[in-house]
Amino acid sequence: MTDVREAYGLGGAPIGIAVIVLFAIVMARSHATYWAGRAVTRGAQQVHGGDSGPGWWRSTIERLERWTSTRAAQRGLDLVRRWGAVAVTLAYLTIGLQTAVFASAGLVKMRYLRFSLASIPGAIVWAIVWATVGFGAFWGALALFAASPWALLAVVVVLLMVVVWIVRHRLLRHAADVADDERADALD
Repeated sequence: MTDVREAYGLGGAPIGIAVIVLFAIVMARSHATYWAGRAVTRGAQQVHGGDSGPGWWRSTIERLERWTSTRAAQRGLDLVRRWGAVAVTLAYLTIGLQTAVFASAGLVKMRYLRFSLASIPGAIVWAIVWATVGFGAFWGALALFAASPWALLAVVVVLLMVVVWIVRHRLLRHAADVADDERADALD
């Protein structure tokens, strides 16, 4: 039977060390993103209150303000406004929405203690998943590449096709819902 630590490429290191390191990394990332959101709010107030500050600061704030009008940022803001701290906890389980939720928590000035407490369970789950399944997938892909780069390419292509199909299916369903809503509005 293969040792779990060897299977995940951890050598002799206990899996707990990997979880702790990943927990620290994800907490640092999420809290830095939260504070960046807070900085946008504060910086926007200062930039719009006058022309003080260096040019690089004003351009950074303006670029971040433009980001807040993107679809992902608006989705994150909507989730944080609706679900509050629960959105922060659950954001750790998503792909592509984490940054938007963490920055949105800062933008709406969620209390830092509330953000921190909501981050802990999500970060723990994230760290455990990546320390086990994530490393397993990475080392499995590396082993597959060593055995046959073409097999890895085939797996990646199949996964991409599945993702494209899912995204296309969701977009078509959303377009049909919008068309139905427009028809219903036209009848009113």
